[in-house]
Amino acid sequence: MSRTPRDPEGRMPLREHLVEVRKRVVRIALGLLAGAILGWIVYDPLLDALVEPLARASEERGALIGLNFDGVATAIDIHFKVALFLGVIVSSPWWLYQVFAFVNPGLTRDERKYVFGFLAAAVPMFLGGVVMAWLVLPSVVLVLNSFVPEGNANLIGAQLYLGFVMRLVLACGIAFLVPVFMVVLNLMGVVSARTWLAGWRWAILVSFVFAAMVTPTLDVMTMFGLATPICVLYFAATGICFLHDRRTARRRVVPAE
Repeated sequence: MSRTPRDPEGRMPLREHLVEVRKRVVRIALGLLAGAILGWIVYDPLLDALVEPLARASEERGALIGLNFDGVATAIDIHFKVALFLGVIVSSPWWLYQVFAFVNPGLTRDERKYVFGFLAAAVPMFLGGVVMAWLVLPSVVLVLNSFVPEGNANLIGAQLYLGFVMRLVLACGIAFLVPVFMVVLNLMGVVSARTWLAGWRWAILVSFVFAAMVTPTLDVMTMFGLATPICVLYFAATGICFLHDRRTARRRVVPAE
């Protein structure tokens, strides 16, 4: 069976794109499954690490602070969620590659060279966001528990606490991918640096709204702690885009004979 012909630039027709979507989704699911199996195996030490900020806050506050498994199926439900949480993190190089392997056939030959550069930047940026969230988590938990009155216990619902932690960690990782997308779109000539700079007010607003949604508490420090690095990365990516646009403009200038 012959393949569907491509255009002169090497782009795929719609039918091949749909087939490619299915193939990449299946591969991403298999990667997440493999990572989740690892998460299932190491569940106990992983749960201990996730709960460690509560134990530290309990020790520093001298109060009873811990998890409350308040349902018959809560423990097994959390087991699955924690396993999948680790699966998303450890398989991030794989699913990021699949995303851009899907985009790659739709690009021209000149644009495809940026895919590998994106992947080389996207993986450490995602993991960097995960690490940053993990480092600030103990401080966040301690601050939030500092409002518990003396002599009182704070038994937090396991679903509520672990959902908050996993959402915070993964959201930071995804947020740190935004500057990489910005640079790639600029390198491909889709969005100019001036366009990114013109939207700086919206970028700051969206960053703080995103931080507020990820940390639905009254802790303003957490919101600022998450939104600030996102804003810094936005402006850093805009600066890189300006350098690229300037370099591109110079190349277009034909030297006088």
